[in-house]
Amino acid sequence: MELNLNNTEIAFKIKSNKDLKRALFLFNAISQPFMVKLGNVFTRLALRLKAPIAWVIKPTIYKHFVGGETIEECISTVDKLKGFKVHSILDYSVEGGNDEESIHATMLETLKSIRNASANPAIPFAVFKPTAFANQHLFEHADPIKPLEGEMEKEYYRFRSRVNVLCNEAFKYRVPLMVDAEDTWYQHLVDETVIEMMKRYNREKAIVFNTLQMYRTDRLEFLKRSIEEAREDNFYLGMKFVRGAYMEKERLRAFEKGYPSPIHPNKAATDEAFDSAIRISIENADIVSIFCGSHNEKSNLLFAEAIKANNFSLDDNRFWFSQLYGMSDHISFNLADAGYNVTKYIPYGPVKSVMPYLLRRAEENTSVSGQTSRELKLIRSEIKRRKQSLKA
Repeated sequence: MELNLNNTEIAFKIKSNKDLKRALFLFNAISQPFMVKLGNVFTRLALRLKAPIAWVIKPTIYKHFVGGETIEECISTVDKLKGFKVHSILDYSVEGGNDEESIHATMLETLKSIRNASANPAIPFAVFKPTAFANQHLFEHADPIKPLEGEMEKEYYRFRSRVNVLCNEAFKYRVPLMVDAEDTWYQHLVDETVIEMMKRYNREKAIVFNTLQMYRTDRLEFLKRSIEEAREDNFYLGMKFVRGAYMEKERLRAFEKGYPSPIHPNKAATDEAFDSAIRISIENADIVSIFCGSHNEKSNLLFAEAIKANNFSLDDNRFWFSQLYGMSDHISFNLADAGYNVTKYIPYGPVKSVMPYLLRRAEENTSVSGQTSRELKLIRSEIKRRKQSLKA
């Protein structure tokens, strides 16, 4: 039976009529670039002035894209999703601070999320953002060509030590741990650290996962080299594939600094790189676990078909699909209904602390071609279907 991602009855089964109307209102607002820019300006100003904004943010954009302020607040959402065969990943989305106190607080929260995942089958992974675990000066001074020196070298080893604590905890509790991708000019520091952690903790299976942003022109070669290294050194690779989140920032920096853009020139090239990464990884599934983080229907179908074509079980624990909470439910719920492993990435944290994340979501939905219009079309289609079913 052919997989149909556009079955809106399955896609929105979890949502009440009230939920659908709120989503329709929200995506209608996000579809207006002027409204998004105006909202961003007022929100940033309110945050700077410490004006109360939770009362307007929490019941609207926060409720749609965020699970709650704490792990405990997210559990009702986790349980609800699991009722529809969709797993969850809880992502502590508080932007990292620059001081030891902030780093320590984020460390404790991430360790807590690992232990929580180990006790809840509905949460198969934990995740962290590398920049939350080092002084930001380290990343500002990073250069792929020049080695770190003095205090920055010491800070780098402190960063590696903190990452090791997290990976060791994940290994101890048998919880796969994903390391988010960062900007290109310091991603090499993350890659070096993650490969070292894989060699240490991925001897039996993939516990530590790297994240490859496939809009980068060098990531396919990096994937191939990583596979070669894993085979030579006898460890397993965990690979999460995404298209990428910092395109305009990367291109602007390359222009200002006078070096070639590290980003593919167009979406078609990025799509081809992403799909090639999935194909290469499936061909090496004996040592590669694949986490497909995509809102692209074609890429998800390609991965789903590759799993089936290679006679793997649809719910083989090496293969996962994922979309952000509040987006692309038609992909998540239809894949889960068909029997594949699916997770929703659920951010959590206090309203003010996750505002940078929410502003990015609004901006991305405005700028990504077709994303918001697709959401609106599907929501309207389901509202219409429900009305017609009442008349029947």
